[in-house]
Amino acid sequence: MTFTDLQLNDSLLKAINDQGYTTPTPVQAQAIPFILEGRDMLAGAQTGTGKTAGFTLPLLQILSDRKQPKTHRKIRALILTPTRELAAQVGESVKLYGKYLPLKSAVIFGGVGINPQITMLRNGVDILIATPGRLLDHVGQGTVDLSGVEIFVLDEADRMLDMGFIRDIRRVITILPKVRQNLLFSATYSDDIKTLANTLLRNPAEVEVARRNTSSELVKQSVILVDCKRKSSLLGELIGKHKWEQVLVFTRTKHGANKLTEYLQKIGITAAAIHGNKSQSARTKALDDFKRSSVRVLVATDIAARGIDIDALPHVVNFELPNIAEDYVHRIGRTGRAGCEGEALSLVCVDEADYLRGIEKLINKKLDARIIEGYEPDPSIKAEPIQRGRGGSGGGGGGNRGGNSGGGAKPAQKRDGGRHEPKHRTNERRR
Repeated sequence: MTFTDLQLNDSLLKAINDQGYTTPTPVQAQAIPFILEGRDMLAGAQTGTGKTAGFTLPLLQILSDRKQPKTHRKIRALILTPTRELAAQVGESVKLYGKYLPLKSAVIFGGVGINPQITMLRNGVDILIATPGRLLDHVGQGTVDLSGVEIFVLDEADRMLDMGFIRDIRRVITILPKVRQNLLFSATYSDDIKTLANTLLRNPAEVEVARRNTSSELVKQSVILVDCKRKSSLLGELIGKHKWEQVLVFTRTKHGANKLTEYLQKIGITAAAIHGNKSQSARTKALDDFKRSSVRVLVATDIAARGIDIDALPHVVNFELPNIAEDYVHRIGRTGRAGCEGEALSLVCVDEADYLRGIEKLINKKLDARIIEGYEPDPSIKAEPIQRGRGGSGGGGGGNRGGNSGGGAKPAQKRDGGRHEPKHRTNERRR
């Protein structure tokens, strides 16, 4: 199958050809026809499968085929994403494929001034890409009009739920016109996602190009057993010895990301951290430097890493295993993209044994584990009790001894009108 077979118009085919693409990915081949038919859709696909183009291409075609209102230009398509980085990535895709069409798009998210966004919205926008917090800020100020939305896209819905956005999503849905096309994309199909789909979608087409909660076949996965206090020095040695030039490293906490970045810089490895406490300009610069290879190592928390889209990223390292097994699948999905092979390496200490077992159960695969000479685990160290939780920033228990990540569960913090939420959601939530 080629893109021509999907009945896309000449303007879109020209933009696709400019990028050198001729053959759609499986998710594109399955999703585009359903969307062009005007059907609601529930799509499950791992990262790196081309899902963004899978909804931007038919969305652009539908809007260009329909006549625009003669009155003031209204928002006709709303794409909701969990993070700033992903919003920016989707915005780039819309501009890339829509460059030969008379459609205007805009991206809005928190962490930057709201006034330029207000001006942009007043000038008229066809397609709006937004994060939930900033979108509702505009709704509250009366600076955005969603009454003309014809297509609503909820991207990375599983991450939306993990980040505590379900109330915001429901509020947005109540504001939208009742008659519209709904598209829900998710990397995994949890029971919560299916519940959300049942309330949002009407007789949806279902597309799934990967088995539930599976890891990419193109990613070589392995484990190195090591004491948590020696993870930093081991990582530095691996990067230097193997001459890795582009490595995405995951920590569970923001403090851990900062501390590891400082260590790598101290031993002469260029590194930058990206997490929710960083300003938007700092996050953008760190990501750009990483993409240009002027920074060798990007150290990230789970939430901040959503939206990092690098086709040929060769190495992902789990400096600390996630305490939610599904997050492991999201992490290693940053490599092995677009048909390229990748390597996912996890540094696992005794405290993280339960996390490792949970991950292996989820992916239905026993990961190869080895020990590096000179970094043998101390058999006298016993595992500490693990504090269970759903946070990527609050940490919790496993592998945090020795101060590598400043972990430990955080108490609930009071915010906005007396509502209680975990601290990591307070810091990361308004995006």
